[in-house]
Amino acid sequence: MQLNGLIIKLPKEIKLLIGAFIIVLSIGFYTGLLFVGETSSANPNGIEEHYLGNEDDENAKVMRFKKSDKEMLTLVHNHILSMSIIFFLVGLLVAITKLNGKLKLFLIIEPFISVILTFGGLYLLWTGMLWMKYIVMFSGILMTLTFVTSTAIVLIQVLQKK
Repeated sequence: MQLNGLIIKLPKEIKLLIGAFIIVLSIGFYTGLLFVGETSSANPNGIEEHYLGNEDDENAKVMRFKKSDKEMLTLVHNHILSMSIIFFLVGLLVAITKLNGKLKLFLIIEPFISVILTFGGLYLLWTGMLWMKYIVMFSGILMTLTFVTSTAIVLIQVLQKK
């Protein structure tokens, strides 16, 4: 079966379903990014402070405490499960777009690597591997860029006529 470009040939009702799904999913994804920006200052030191606390910083504007075992396991568990489902569904949609094979493969596989690096990295940062904050930052940015690119491609192609 030829998958490349199949999305353009789908019936109008399926295209509307895909478009609505991508829009609502994107709202949820970008809301999550706003939350990250509010809680960790969206920089490596802010990420470290959010998970490891800042009790030793006398000049801290907001006092933060190190996350507990339960908090970290819940965060890692919930994000890895939910993000893997999100990127599986987006990957299925990217698979049926008309796109260069290598770019398509990258957009389908990369988010899973970034999910492991981002949330596994947060756990390792929490255990004391402080340099992981840079891996978390990089993989989080890459995951976001991949999401934006994939969803834009899907939306553009879903709007194309047969």
